[in-house]
Amino acid sequence: MADSTTNPYAAAGVDTAAGDLAVELMKSSVRATHGPEVLGGVGGFAGLFDASALRDYRHPLLATSTDGVGTKVAIAQAIDKHDTIGQDLVGMVVDDIVVVGAKPLFMTDYIACGKVVPNRIADIVRGIADACTATGTALVGGETAEHPGLLGPDDYDVAGAATGVVEKDAVLGAELVRDGDAVIALASSGLHSNGFSLVRHILTGAGIGYGDRADDLGATWGEALLEPTRLYTLPLLKLIEQLPGAVHSLSHVTGGGIAANLARVLPQGSWAEVDRATWSPDPVFRVLADIAGTPLEQTEGTWNLGIGFLAIVDGAQADAAIAAIEAQGIAAWRAGTVHLGAVPGEGFEQGAKGVDGGAVRLVGGYRDGAK
Repeated sequence: MADSTTNPYAAAGVDTAAGDLAVELMKSSVRATHGPEVLGGVGGFAGLFDASALRDYRHPLLATSTDGVGTKVAIAQAIDKHDTIGQDLVGMVVDDIVVVGAKPLFMTDYIACGKVVPNRIADIVRGIADACTATGTALVGGETAEHPGLLGPDDYDVAGAATGVVEKDAVLGAELVRDGDAVIALASSGLHSNGFSLVRHILTGAGIGYGDRADDLGATWGEALLEPTRLYTLPLLKLIEQLPGAVHSLSHVTGGGIAANLARVLPQGSWAEVDRATWSPDPVFRVLADIAGTPLEQTEGTWNLGIGFLAIVDGAQADAAIAAIEAQGIAAWRAGTVHLGAVPGEGFEQGAKGVDGGAVRLVGGYRDGAK
């Protein structure tokens, strides 16, 4: 701790020495994400990325995304476990870039905290760096800001932004979707990083603590809820490469749930029904719904319920796409079919997030009798 008798900033609650130590602790993990395209070291005012490789593209388009982890950080803080939040951040940011077919290039992060605890910050950044490595993304810079008086000593929030590149004629999107395309579901690893305000509300109302044992989940509640977000970037990029032209559109199932996020990437004048009977939601969703006394269908606009990504592919290549995804260790299945024409009935969700896209509804009951 800096001497507050000689350092007025320390007297105000900002420990620059702790910040410097945090940077030292994270250096090696950050450097591990750097390829020859990254210039300079850790700690500069700006990160440098050599864009000369983009000259090999015929018509490169840059894709960018920014996001955070949301109130999932409250659980990490409650049980003092901070080594998975970084993967959640990369999943939320980088996996949005692959939706348009782009390959991620680099990412920056931002951590706001009430007090810099060097080992805690290093754990967070180490998780970010490991996930960047797993997605082929360089972590080229970041910022840790200490906000005493605004945030409590153990409080923090994380956010990030990433940039990727895609050939103009390889951009994925609703305009490529055709009648008869298959909707392929890719399994989630659990809640990922959305809907935690509802999770926390349910547990608080039931008097359940994060250190309490969740027997049906085989862990404490805190451990089960911190299961990190699955990373889809490299498996999806490999799928696109293996089946040229087969993948038409992709959807990252985040806030808003399955129907809303699928509707965003379908064209106007199209519709799809996602058959609940094609999968069984993970136990964490069922247990939470049971505690709340709520049918799973009523949580569909909040949780992913076991589907982390959706791929809209040429119907004739659906089986090949599923096999390619499963070969990379992610369960996948055909969950529906896209149709062009008038919407047949009610209960469809039409577009979302300002996008006037297709119409989607979930039908039937979940497999294994889950309601």
